[in-house]
Amino acid sequence: MYLDKTKKEEIFGQYGKSNSDTGSAESQIALFSYRISHLTEHLKTHRKDHTTARALTMLVGKRRALLDYLYDRDVERYRAIIKALGLRK
Repeated sequence: MYLDKTKKEEIFGQYGKSNSDTGSAESQIALFSYRISHLTEHLKTHRKDHTTARALTMLVGKRRALLDYLYDRDVERYRAIIKALGLRK
């Protein structure tokens, strides 16, 4: 599987407060970004996989909602996660 326990702990450790910080907006956004990049690569080779395309669209929406939430609550944390993940310039 592409996303096992060690990979999740690595993502949460890098972007969250600790390896067990699974609920913060930053760690969730980082996890969603990793999953989005994986699904995007899958769709490059399997163009007719409509189920995965729908899942990708829903995941992008969830990430956008979390980013909007973070922007409303704390602009500095929003800017930090955007810069860390390289989502925008």
